[in-house]
Amino acid sequence: MAVYTDLSAEDLARLIGAWDVGTLVSAKGIAEGVSNSNWLIETSGSTHGSRFILTMYERRIDLSDLPFFLGLLDDLSAAKLPVPRTIHDRDSAAFRMVDGKAVALIEFLPGVSPGSPSSAQAYATGSVLARLHQTTRNYASERPNDLSPPHCAALMQSFDGGALALIDPDLPQVADNAVSLANQWPQDLPRSIIHSDLFPDNVLMLGNDVSGLIDFYFSCTDFMAYDLAVTHAAWSFGKAGQTYHEDVGAALIEGYESVRTLSADERSAMRILAQGACLRFVASRVEDWLDTPAGALVTRKDPMDFVRRWRFYEKQGNALFA
Repeated sequence: MAVYTDLSAEDLARLIGAWDVGTLVSAKGIAEGVSNSNWLIETSGSTHGSRFILTMYERRIDLSDLPFFLGLLDDLSAAKLPVPRTIHDRDSAAFRMVDGKAVALIEFLPGVSPGSPSSAQAYATGSVLARLHQTTRNYASERPNDLSPPHCAALMQSFDGGALALIDPDLPQVADNAVSLANQWPQDLPRSIIHSDLFPDNVLMLGNDVSGLIDFYFSCTDFMAYDLAVTHAAWSFGKAGQTYHEDVGAALIEGYESVRTLSADERSAMRILAQGACLRFVASRVEDWLDTPAGALVTRKDPMDFVRRWRFYEKQGNALFA
């Protein structure tokens, strides 16, 4: 989440009037994340609740994908997963166009994202992730993963080596290593719709219970074990990727397997899947670092945080997931 577009109070009040959610009381821009503009909206006189998330889609979103993303939210919510539903407007549309940009209103779910996840929180998140995979394994719609390791390797190769070196001197070598990693990528593991971006800040918790999974705008059809690897890389390390929290990593996998057991093929592929997960965030963070416009209310994220994770997985091998 982020804020790229500045909307006045009058603009926001007029925009919110397109939905039957009462009268705008307050709107607060949300700075976290890097892809879209987001506001926490409070209203009065609504039968749908009083708090919502308003999202204006700015980057990395193909408008043709929005029906997939927003329909997925509604379907998962209807299946009793802790996922926010889309609030449809007065014309029953899931999103609206404003000055050439798509805008959607999403249900607000209670809870707090864990800053330093505990093993109990990781276990609960793993089990909910497995439930999501089971629910969507035969989902009618599909969406390709446009941030797969082959795609991310090509993206890394497209960056100017000098620009990479200005971010960190090691990044040009990382770009070369990405090609080798992509060439080792598995071809035939069980698939479902995956979240693919399940960082702790995309999970809301009440105590040790998951109250919400949010930000599904990278969701796609891909390996279920890859989604677990993405979550493992996101949850199991200190913020700079320098410290591995073994109890959290083990609890996440244990929670997942309390609902869905990994196959032997999935388990043997976990090391390469985890490295591929790291590549995905190295590439996207480099792209954000180089392309974020000046003045945007966005916090740039260091791609080297995930280079360190990548090297950890390479060193540990599959013993980490045995």
